[in-house]
Amino acid sequence: MEIRKPAMAGTLESSDCQVTVEEGNGRIDFSLESSVIHQYGNQIRKVVYETLSDLGVENVRIAIVDKGALDCTIRARVEAAVYRSAGQMDDLPWGGAIR
Repeated sequence: MEIRKPAMAGTLESSDCQVTVEEGNGRIDFSLESSVIHQYGNQIRKVVYETLSDLGVENVRIAIVDKGALDCTIRARVEAAVYRSAGQMDDLPWGGAIR
């Protein structure tokens, strides 16, 4: 899937995360801000990279501000931001691409 325009999903509320995606420079450029980065940073990174791989995204700049989101929330927010960026608004395969 191709990132076409900047897009965002999620909030800065507790137990959520805000995901912003933009067109990258030929690779995945990942940044993470989280109060629990020392405990869960590696797991968050793993979930993000797996989700991007499942969606076929290889060229993206992705920034996440985490407020204690669970893995399923992170996956959903990344998926929503990518779909918004790609302009895919109809017949969304929610969860279908992330297996």
